[in-house]
Amino acid sequence: MAELKAGDVERYLKSAETGQPVALIYGPDRGLVSERGEILAKKSGVDLADSFSTIKLDGGEIASDLSRLVDEVYTVGMFGGERLVWLRNAGNQKDLAATVAGILADIPDGVRLIIEAGDLKKSSALRSAVEKAKTGITLPCYADTSRSLNALIDEMFSSSGKTLSLDARRYIQDHIGGDRRASRGELEKLLLYAGSEREITLDMARASLGDASATSFDAVVDSVITGDLARFDAAMQQFISAGTNPAPLMAAAIRQFQQLDLLRAEMDRSGRSPAAVVAGAKPPVFFSRRKTVESALGRWTATGIRHALKRLQDGVLESRMKSALTVAVARTALLAITIQSSRRR
Repeated sequence: MAELKAGDVERYLKSAETGQPVALIYGPDRGLVSERGEILAKKSGVDLADSFSTIKLDGGEIASDLSRLVDEVYTVGMFGGERLVWLRNAGNQKDLAATVAGILADIPDGVRLIIEAGDLKKSSALRSAVEKAKTGITLPCYADTSRSLNALIDEMFSSSGKTLSLDARRYIQDHIGGDRRASRGELEKLLLYAGSEREITLDMARASLGDASATSFDAVVDSVITGDLARFDAAMQQFISAGTNPAPLMAAAIRQFQQLDLLRAEMDRSGRSPAAVVAGAKPPVFFSRRKTVESALGRWTATGIRHALKRLQDGVLESRMKSALTVAVARTALLAITIQSSRRR
């Protein structure tokens, strides 16, 4: 069995060898799934531009004809050499799991199979088939935490030779996340915007990351955590009217509840007041938001916070599966949590 923990995936991807010939990359962060799929594909050593060596398939296209996947895996290349079969958007149907299980049991030498999928539960037949096989490995991809988001920021800015002011870093942390590819794109845009400037300031970050802006993001998230229904309705309507992608907003809400989770745990452990815990928070809470966070801590229990996080994460996944309903899904999830918060006075 080869099941990587979320924290071990980066180390595995940086290793000289990427082990098993079949890799299943899955999780709610589709951008991260795609990014890691590309890393594994490049490390396979197969020429990705050669259509005879690299075969790209889509889960939707082969759903009714899984024999295509089998044929591609067992086809001998016209000119010999190693081959890569790269399946994207894999579903969770049992027939696919059974097909992959058969491949795992007898995969030809010199063939690599990369499978990209969405969020798969522990009980998923596809995930179980790969985890149990000696020839397979699974790589989970979850939404960036504060630590992994900081690592991404450090990676991109250190390689550029630029530095970040503390306020700019905090602003960036609050306004990207949830989807690794989108986050990387926003950081690349900021680096381009900074031009020849050595230090990136808060004003630069605000200007580059756009104006669904700090006010708009914070107004929605703050109304959610404090249960202010009237403010939520107005702030969310303003956000929707701006035509902004709600994915970063959902990511900001997730990070806020992750912070509340840590602070609430400290309150329960130490018996200190919300104000005392917020005052000693590391990283520190923005001064202008301390009263809001204190108010939220006074009404949310640890269990309630985790339920809210689960609802947000489910909302992110649903919005990706139903792209035409992204705004409606985000609004419904955030409204439900705001209502829950309003009842916690």
